[in-house]
Amino acid sequence: MVSAACYIYVYLFSMAWFVFWRCTITGERVAAMIILSLGITSEIGNLKLIYMCLHMNKIKKIAKDFLACDNQMIRGSRFHINLLKSLRNVKKRAIIYWMILVGNGILYLLKPALIPGRNLPENQFVIYGLEPMFVSPHYEIAYFMMIGGIFFVCYVPANVTAFLIVIAGYTESQMLALSEEMLHIWPDAIKAAEREIEVSNIDEHIPSNKKLINKYVMRRLKEIIVRHALVINLFKRVEGVFRGAIAMGFILLIIGLIAELLGKLENTYLQMPFAFMQVAMDCFTGQRVMDASIVFEQAVYDCQWEKFDKANMKMVHIMVQNSQKTMTLSAGGMAMLSFSCLMTITRGIYSAYTALRSTVK
Repeated sequence: MVSAACYIYVYLFSMAWFVFWRCTITGERVAAMIILSLGITSEIGNLKLIYMCLHMNKIKKIAKDFLACDNQMIRGSRFHINLLKSLRNVKKRAIIYWMILVGNGILYLLKPALIPGRNLPENQFVIYGLEPMFVSPHYEIAYFMMIGGIFFVCYVPANVTAFLIVIAGYTESQMLALSEEMLHIWPDAIKAAEREIEVSNIDEHIPSNKKLINKYVMRRLKEIIVRHALVINLFKRVEGVFRGAIAMGFILLIIGLIAELLGKLENTYLQMPFAFMQVAMDCFTGQRVMDASIVFEQAVYDCQWEKFDKANMKMVHIMVQNSQKTMTLSAGGMAMLSFSCLMTITRGIYSAYTALRSTVK
């Protein structure tokens, strides 16, 4: 609560006062851009947190259903082993993102200690009611409030986005594991038929062998279809809950990044990675889900369906049609999060910056 109070007072109230009141009087445009970018980019994680609180029951239900989906697996099976392999990469991804955001905040707070004399993370920033800033006890109070505010600014988006990375990453891992199952259907069916013939002492001849093989194939296809539909449904619910927060976050981040560029890179070199990392990770998460969907589509086509009987071929045909509807993570349904989206945003930010650069000197 103390950290949240520091954040609200410093990076919302004081930021608005400094940018829209004090700087209009003093004419400090560069300082206004620097502090404006700080305030805007600091609101992204908190916006997502508020959005999650408003949809708390939905998110709890989604998490519960994901856990129920996970409990349906046979532990130690090939599917489970492949799923865990993919999830390890997802876990690393979430940890690295968390460490970068929190580490960025730590570096930002330690920056004044590396410069001689009394310094703050932003020397140009004046907190309302603490002017002059570098006179005791104003300096100590200001530093303490900035530490509390930065903790809230970094910790909230690090954890909220890490939750989204894990949820979307679980969907990605499920799709990759299902792809492996599709590729192994025919070899597994042959082995299963051979075992059944051996155990049951059935006369081994081609018609009965093919019947057993296709019986196994049909059972496995039905299992994969059911799990694929379940994963798609769960991910659609996740996308439906977060799409609004992601869209609002993208708008704020774009404005914040433009303000950081206008504030000059030498003044915002620690703010830029913090803001850009949030955009990049959302796009990377969406791209990985899309890639996993494409891998599954290719696996369905490469499952040696031409060796199946007509009934199984029809099932595969339906699966191909369903798999061609690539799963995507969107920003309000307007932009599909991917690498191409990241490049479009980057170009748009730079174009807006070059158009506005002449107004800030």
